[in-house]
Amino acid sequence: MSRRFTVAVVGCGIGRSHIEEGYARHPDKFEVLAVCDLDEARMGTVADEFGVPRRTTSFADVLAMPDIDIVDVCTPPATHRPMILEALAAAKHVVCEKPLVGSLAQVDEIIEAEAQARGRLMPIFQYRYGDGAMQAKAIIEAGIAGKPYAGSVETFWKRTAAYYDNPWRGRWRTELGGVLMTHAIHIHDLAMFLMGPVDNVFARIATRVNDIEVEDCVSSSWAMKNGALMSSTATLGSQDEISRLRLHFENVTFESNHAAYSPGDGPWVVIPRDDEVKARIDARLADWTPVGRRFDGQMAAFYAALVSGDAPPVTSRDSRASLELVTAVYHSAWTGTDVRLPVDATHPKYESWLP
Repeated sequence: MSRRFTVAVVGCGIGRSHIEEGYARHPDKFEVLAVCDLDEARMGTVADEFGVPRRTTSFADVLAMPDIDIVDVCTPPATHRPMILEALAAAKHVVCEKPLVGSLAQVDEIIEAEAQARGRLMPIFQYRYGDGAMQAKAIIEAGIAGKPYAGSVETFWKRTAAYYDNPWRGRWRTELGGVLMTHAIHIHDLAMFLMGPVDNVFARIATRVNDIEVEDCVSSSWAMKNGALMSSTATLGSQDEISRLRLHFENVTFESNHAAYSPGDGPWVVIPRDDEVKARIDARLADWTPVGRRFDGQMAAFYAALVSGDAPPVTSRDSRASLELVTAVYHSAWTGTDVRLPVDATHPKYESWLP
């Protein structure tokens, strides 16, 4: 009989989606035994909906449950660091929403703690999952796409004052950033997943849409380590919500679907250079096994890693790469300079990217 992992979900906002799309779709792999939230009404609604037996407002109570294997942290960003460290110290596996923590110094602290822990840590980057993104990855990794040339990344969403009528959103100390951090971070991870690591960044940010502390418009230019050039634009003032990647390689152009919150879903537009390239793509995808979308796919991959003892499908170092890009964009925007990666402990924003 296969192993079944028990889960406690902490934070019932986005945590509800983790249950619905991830754990509840794999009842042979996971069982959600507990939910934890300071909002007891919301917690009760989610627990009743999914038949979760335990409910608590205390994170300490969750950690004290000896039969919980996985602690899934879905709380506001500024609370993540202590929860991750405490859960790892309690010998739990940890799943954590973005942003993992609030600085590169904290990411490195987490990486070191994980190396000493029994449990494994998986940051959430669900846009990687879906047939569109994973088929593009397979074509690239097979060498069919050839040399990467250039690409564009778009996050055109809408957020109004009602969205920010909340005690932690729109504030540097609690949300840790704006559209770059909270909204574009997932598609930026997907872009790096397919195009490789970033070498150099130049960026501008602005607050134009809402009366908030953090930015709600950002434009950045990336030089990738493989020589490709990328541009990214994000705003929360679009009248139509889309997320879109368009990537150009020597032999193939890829364009994602435009779904705002699931651009990894298939089908993607895949344009081969010629019939020979098309035949190679068709052969690579001929026996394709469908990949679950968003949390469904990521949780299934996490389960396989836990059973096999392999590294999680998304690692703390992947999160570091994401937050390194965030740090570089903010520093570039505030200084008007190009920022070369990696960002190490000598960098002025290593301890915090906050202004």
